[in-house]
Amino acid sequence: MNTRQQQLTAFNRLLDIMDELRAQCPWDKKQTLQSLRHLTIEETYELGDAILDNDLQEVKKELGDLLLHIVFYAKIGSETDDFDIADVANDICEKLIHRHPHIYGDVKVQDEEEVKQNWEKLKLKEGKKSVLEGVPKSLPAMVKASRIQDKAKGVGFDWEEPHQVWDKVQEELDEFQQEIKSGDQDKIESEFGDVMFSMINYARFLNINPEDALERTNKKFIKRFQYLESKASEIGKPLSDMTLAEMDVFWNEAKKL
Repeated sequence: MNTRQQQLTAFNRLLDIMDELRAQCPWDKKQTLQSLRHLTIEETYELGDAILDNDLQEVKKELGDLLLHIVFYAKIGSETDDFDIADVANDICEKLIHRHPHIYGDVKVQDEEEVKQNWEKLKLKEGKKSVLEGVPKSLPAMVKASRIQDKAKGVGFDWEEPHQVWDKVQEELDEFQQEIKSGDQDKIESEFGDVMFSMINYARFLNINPEDALERTNKKFIKRFQYLESKASEIGKPLSDMTLAEMDVFWNEAKKL
């Protein structure tokens, strides 16, 4: 592992390169906060993929891409004298110190849950009107639901036992089935949302990240379906010409891999 001085030297090198690119590269010169935004989101998802695959070399690479974006935003901010990378770093340092009074103050905590509860209380003292204000509006719905539930839990609004949450799941499933019979599409969609929200809540009680769990299933399905496609290609028969029974033979083979 590199020493702290080597780490600082490497970071300083990145800052120097960013200065050079911003001054000399036609593409880098044109970038704005707005033009970089969608690229940053894409890089974040690529990092998420690498983490799910447990590919540490790819994690390292994607972290570098994200770090570049952070440095890029800070460089743009410095050009208008709004902020620079030191301001960014100092702001997060001050926030971390303020939000960890059990480390940098005299507050005592029993466990992780108390830390999270104190975190949310401190946010409210900082002027936030709602504990849910910190949930980005543009988050994907499943991730947003998880964050909403986590934040509500941080101020004590939560179920007490997992079986209560499972009872709620069953209740929402019953209501969903009732609306299916009614044929009202708007109500069916609304109840389906309630089912998903309650399942995400139950996952939280089981210490399951629902986004990660669903993505693992997506990857599993893709792998099996692509196996099915490859086998269909080997026998020279398009999937559209195969019966479900024929497809099931290869699908079951894929499940054993």
